[in-house]
Amino acid sequence: MESEKIIDFFLYIIPAVVTGILAFYFFKQFVRNEDNRRNFLVRKELEKHALPLRLQAYERMALFLERITPSKLLIRTSPKSSNKESYEMLLISTIEDEFEHNLSQQIYLSDECWSIITASKNATIQLIRKASLLPKTNSANKLREVILTEMMEKRSPSNAALSFIKNEVSEIWG
Repeated sequence: MESEKIIDFFLYIIPAVVTGILAFYFFKQFVRNEDNRRNFLVRKELEKHALPLRLQAYERMALFLERITPSKLLIRTSPKSSNKESYEMLLISTIEDEFEHNLSQQIYLSDECWSIITASKNATIQLIRKASLLPKTNSANKLREVILTEMMEKRSPSNAALSFIKNEVSEIWG
């Protein structure tokens, strides 16, 4: 008699335990799916607000690269005297000021893109310094002439960085 009660007890308990385990499993899956859905919606909302900021950063850095292109920089920045050293410092200072003005944009750009932009800025400064060291460069106007002549023969450092920015932006748009 006692063994029949124990067997009956297990016959009632086993389906209840199995049903409880299944309910727990499905509830756990449901909660996990809801969390994933919420996280997806939050990320989607953040991307909706972040994308315009990222694109604006790329636009600003493209403008920066255009502004430091030596031919455009020389047209925009006229020498204040015939002293080549002061003109060289004026050009470099203009580039550095432009760069510092856009420094905060790096948080929206990839590390690789920011490195290429920085390298482009440094290459442009190096080009100006090398042109200033040439023996034929004896005045500010001669420095302008040497840099412009050099740019006719070579591609501007800004062009490579601009191409990289265009590629990154096209990848964002998919």
